[in-house]
Amino acid sequence: MKIYVLGSNAFMKEMVEAKNELCALGYDGWIHPDYEALVRGEMPDALEREARGEHAALKRENNYLRVHYKHILESDAILVVNLEKKGIKNYIGGNVLIEMGQAYVNGRTIFLSQGIPTDLPYTPEIECMDPICLNGDLRNIG
Repeated sequence: MKIYVLGSNAFMKEMVEAKNELCALGYDGWIHPDYEALVRGEMPDALEREARGEHAALKRENNYLRVHYKHILESDAILVVNLEKKGIKNYIGGNVLIEMGQAYVNGRTIFLSQGIPTDLPYTPEIECMDPICLNGDLRNIG
């Protein structure tokens, strides 16, 4: 099974770790190569711009929405790394919600590394996509 890893940029390190764990478990886990480069410290300008709040500009310049969509279509499933952020347990942000919707309408399985967030105004939209919650254990993929 080919599984594309997604999540909030705040979880980049954990996303790369999840990709590596998927591969160790025998899955074809993959991630956008920029995330691995960022974690290795190979894109310091992007990290600085992110810290300055240039999120939209970076996403636009790198065409991330379209690239992620293409990668979702090339996969059997997505794994959303959704940890705590901004005091919200199992956080899923706007971009990831879009990506989940893309996966859903294209018949891809959606895995959440944790549970469904309960403190977001779009929790019902997440719930209706019937994601499979792994509760912190990627071995629950099956």
